[in-house]
Amino acid sequence: MAIVWAEKALLEDGWAEDVTISIADDGRIAAIETGQPAEGHRTGILLPSPVNCHSHAFQRAMAGLTEKRGPDASDSFWTWRQLMFRFLDRLTPDHVEAIAAFVQMEMLEAGYSTNVEFHYLHHQPGGVPYDNIAEMAGRIAAASTRSGIGLTLLPVHYQYGGLDKRPLGPGQIRFGNTLDEYARLHQSSAEIIARLPADCAIGVAPHSLRAVAPQDLAHHASLAGGNPLHMHLAEQIAEVEEVQATLGRRPVEFVLDNMELDNRHCFIHCTQMRPHETEGLARSGAVAGLCPITESSLGDGIFDGVRWLENGGSIAIGSDSNIRISLSEELRTLDYSQRLRDHSRAALASSDKSTGRRLFDAINAGGASVSARDTGAIAVGKLADLMALDAQSVDLAGRSGDTLLDCFVFAGDDRMVSDVWSAGRHMVSQGRHIRREAIVQNYVRTMKDLREAI
Repeated sequence: MAIVWAEKALLEDGWAEDVTISIADDGRIAAIETGQPAEGHRTGILLPSPVNCHSHAFQRAMAGLTEKRGPDASDSFWTWRQLMFRFLDRLTPDHVEAIAAFVQMEMLEAGYSTNVEFHYLHHQPGGVPYDNIAEMAGRIAAASTRSGIGLTLLPVHYQYGGLDKRPLGPGQIRFGNTLDEYARLHQSSAEIIARLPADCAIGVAPHSLRAVAPQDLAHHASLAGGNPLHMHLAEQIAEVEEVQATLGRRPVEFVLDNMELDNRHCFIHCTQMRPHETEGLARSGAVAGLCPITESSLGDGIFDGVRWLENGGSIAIGSDSNIRISLSEELRTLDYSQRLRDHSRAALASSDKSTGRRLFDAINAGGASVSARDTGAIAVGKLADLMALDAQSVDLAGRSGDTLLDCFVFAGDDRMVSDVWSAGRHMVSQGRHIRREAIVQNYVRTMKDLREAI
């Protein structure tokens, strides 16, 4: 039984002081007591550690390398996408494992306990499957055993180059599987996850309406069963126009009419929605998987968070391209985008919760549901997914209650994060991952190997 003590802790029923958390050997919270003397591992401000709901780990190796304008003056998401395709053609399984471990380490150091990996790089260059069709999925899983992060693996089905069912282009060929091949991939991936710690999970991910046959979505739902189903949706104007021209409806309209939605469904980005789509999808119970730093980097647009939350919508937060892995910055970017659009302040606060508290509660609840993870709050029986902020941080000095979260989101950064536990595994101590040196060295070797490719 591990013991964690905190000066202040945000429990399921609110803030408490002098809190002792007992963590059982199975990684779950066995007991919580308040008003206790300090014992065990002592921390300052203890919070539930949220899920990172959307990541493409391999793209971390491209961070900072796509900021030059291409030959087309109208550089955009689509030109970035072409560079990404050229880069990934050089990646080997060893590269992917090293990059994924580094990404997961950075997630933990930022305060996340869980990596939901939207994994679509499956095959060899040229599209030939590895002898084990789930070789690359196995490398993501192997990385998680090194980083200690909780893993929800989403093998991605990516079959077509567009809604006209054109073949995948050279840059996409490593992603491609028929529906039957995808079922084999998913089964093999599930077997890999079954060998990991019990807090890890499997889900299903049809990449987008452009990349799978719309009539196959029922098959994906059946394959998912009670597990999460994630899909990119309404990210780019060109995507929306293609869907509307082919299916006669905009992407959000199509899924509302054709899918039975609940809080296991996570639609990523949703930056190109009209008011009626925002309201309808929010009320469906589905979760919006938001990645504000990446959405800003790629010029995707601004998610209508104000309208979404006003209609009871749920959200989760992710790092997507991993150009910058920072929990506080994702939340700050989300809220500031609303303020810039609407010329407002504290856009996502409510009458009873400050901005930081409302966002933090929302992403913990939404992240838990779309990761199939028994987390989201500090409560007896839940997984011990915990993050601690350093109470000695200058911007937290003298603060209390929800103001602590506001200071973390709007005045702070990752340097405030002192400790992180994932299902009771104490992976970050004094702000550093316990295996940082070895993981970083392996990543640096990988980047040297890839230098010519990028």
